[in-house]
Amino acid sequence: MVHTPTREEAWELLNKYNKDKSLIRHALTVEAVMRHFAEVLDEPEVDKWGIIGLVHDIDYEMYPDEHCKKATEILQEHGWPEDYIHAVVSHGWGICADVEPVERMEKVLYTIDELTGLIFATALMRPSKSVLDLEPKSVKKKWKDKAFAAGVKREVIAQGAEMLGLDLNFIIAETIKGMQQVAAEIGLKGNL
Repeated sequence: MVHTPTREEAWELLNKYNKDKSLIRHALTVEAVMRHFAEVLDEPEVDKWGIIGLVHDIDYEMYPDEHCKKATEILQEHGWPEDYIHAVVSHGWGICADVEPVERMEKVLYTIDELTGLIFATALMRPSKSVLDLEPKSVKKKWKDKAFAAGVKREVIAQGAEMLGLDLNFIIAETIKGMQQVAAEIGLKGNL
């Protein structure tokens, strides 16, 4: 039976399939940024945005070669609504899935998933090791250095920004703000 999942259910499910601390931290990061963007963009379903952000990589630790494919099975098994599943799978569009992000929420997730990784790495390079004093211009500087956080797919971020019709600088600034809200939980409070 399909029902609307709660944050608690999403958290339990995430922890059932993920034990790796860095993957849990990434899930919390993306959840916070998704909630922040829902508020900034005046979207009414803030909780839904957050829950989808929290479970977007649900299958990554156990099934890395079937990322986004196994997520569908896992979420269907637990009676998750089709729109939640579509949103989760669409973040892998063109990378490991052929489900295109259509809804605004899906486009935000697609854009910020990689971006949070770049911001995380940039924050750790700072003397403060914190996201709390991180400026967008520092992230932009690291963006240009292709050797820095080389695994971050910058073209995905740029394509997502274009799909959203939003300026990349705005997206970077708002993603930082979202991450700042959970700085302690994600290990980026640093030594400020």
